[in-house]
Amino acid sequence: MTTDNSGSKVNTDGEHLERLQENLARVEALTQRLVAAIQQKPATHPGLDAPSPEVFTRAAGAYWTEMMQNPARIFEHQVEYWGKSVKHFMEAQQALASGSLTAPPDDTPPDPRFRNPLWQTHPYFNFIKQQYMLNARAITDAVDDAEDLTETEKRRLRYFSAQIVDMMAPTNFLATNPDALERAVATEGDSLVRGLENLVMDLEHNNGELLVRLSDDSAFTLGENIATSDGQVVFRNRMIELIQYAPRTEKVHATPLIIFPPWINKFYILDLKAQNSFVKWVTEQGFTLFVVSWVNPDAAYRDVGLEDYIEDGFLAAINEAKAITAQKQVNCIGYCIGGTTLNLALALLKKRKDRSVKSATFFTTLTDFGDQGDFTPFLQDDFIDAITAQVEQDGILKSAIMARTFSFLRSNDLVYGPAIRSYMLGEAPPAFDLLYWNGDGTNLPGRMAVQYLRNLCQKNLFATDGLPLLGEVLHARDVTLPICSITCQTDHIAAWKAAYAGFRKAGSKNKTFIVSESGHIAGIVNPPSKKKYGHYTHDDFSLSADAWLAAAEFTPGSWWPRWGEWLASRSGKMVPARVPGDSTHPALGPAPGTYVAAPLAG
Repeated sequence: MTTDNSGSKVNTDGEHLERLQENLARVEALTQRLVAAIQQKPATHPGLDAPSPEVFTRAAGAYWTEMMQNPARIFEHQVEYWGKSVKHFMEAQQALASGSLTAPPDDTPPDPRFRNPLWQTHPYFNFIKQQYMLNARAITDAVDDAEDLTETEKRRLRYFSAQIVDMMAPTNFLATNPDALERAVATEGDSLVRGLENLVMDLEHNNGELLVRLSDDSAFTLGENIATSDGQVVFRNRMIELIQYAPRTEKVHATPLIIFPPWINKFYILDLKAQNSFVKWVTEQGFTLFVVSWVNPDAAYRDVGLEDYIEDGFLAAINEAKAITAQKQVNCIGYCIGGTTLNLALALLKKRKDRSVKSATFFTTLTDFGDQGDFTPFLQDDFIDAITAQVEQDGILKSAIMARTFSFLRSNDLVYGPAIRSYMLGEAPPAFDLLYWNGDGTNLPGRMAVQYLRNLCQKNLFATDGLPLLGEVLHARDVTLPICSITCQTDHIAAWKAAYAGFRKAGSKNKTFIVSESGHIAGIVNPPSKKKYGHYTHDDFSLSADAWLAAAEFTPGSWWPRWGEWLASRSGKMVPARVPGDSTHPALGPAPGTYVAAPLAG
């Protein structure tokens, strides 16, 4: 009997070796399920699985050109790599020859993937880790050496080469992962069997598509322990359910508030649980709150476009909220793509001389796509052409395609790390509300997806020449009412600097801009009670983004109270609290409604 790195007893006698063999024998049945699950995967356009070969052809050509024009630089990097590799091998050999089984000197930078002490102390694992780091550096240098490329081509090459580097990390393979090997021995192989079971279940759950479950799906039930705020569905059409939440104060501001969440995800990110529910907090501040829950489309929605989201979503919700509250105006919030499209709706209302909206707030919202940021690899013609072909076949852009794309923007955190824990260590996914929401996917109508990708993301029409829509040409400068933009400092989906660029183009004279610490979700779902992330404010928008942040005032804690004061000043006098609905809008069912719980099509 020995001990593993954690101090646990590891049995190595014959009885437990027999148990190990029994566990490994169970793999045969799981393998049959695995093959069957993989066969369920529907065929997809090959352009969705890899970039056009032209990307790598251009990269190879650029590298060869640099080799001809500046061979010294290329050879310098190659010789440096060879020299470090040989030196590393010799040091490892010397350590082994000494009989001490100690690792050679290691000056590689800290990396959370290599937390196990064996990566530092064991010659085998240390050699593999150091060589991997050398290889990664060599690939990065090779990409940097290819100079005859556009900035877009360079970004794509960096992204795809980084994906190769991340994929080939020794932690991703059983034979070179000490955590997985120790766990397999300590559990007599049971961890490997559980891991295979997790893998098979994930494949079966996603029709053969490999998407790692990040959360325990069985731990949450909508309306019971997540999305539990008291409210009623007061309106429904083919695009939305409009939920009006019950008041939590005796009096409320006269002007109601409508939240338009993104339809790429589901609305209850703002109502996960009581401790961090933005919905609950808003009603506690004395606002009449409506929230839109979008339909999760199937192939029947293939011809639904941005026009339908505006007319049957945004404008319908605004009109119904006005009617229920007997108000001429409402305030609105748009989150992510919900914020982008709210800008389109506001520009349209401006053209129509309709003043139904008093003020608008945007959460992590882009209107200027001139800088495509981390999405650059996926917003080029080869990938968008593949999406166009796929949605023509399916009628929808399937949730799995979007989930995979978003996950690989942070592959170590959202793909490889969870896969190691689930498939190699045999751990069950955690019961974490945010991760449960993240895995509760939605589809996009085919026409709308292509419109958004072509006209906004690629052509950037709303911020430049104007976007033709619903008989008008809409431009960012058409948004002239008071606006407040909440962005997040480390947002990798809607980078705050890109959001700032679009914010500056709005025609509003009354503007407020806030940068919250943290990212796309945590920076928004940031209740004051946690006293966690602070925020930056400044009112000089003539400054560049970097200059704005350098001059901004930092305030510890959540931005919610600051924004609450901003909204209250634009929400009218206090009136008796309103119960959901009215005589012409009877309750259709309790929140969170039926659209949010509908099975995912496709």
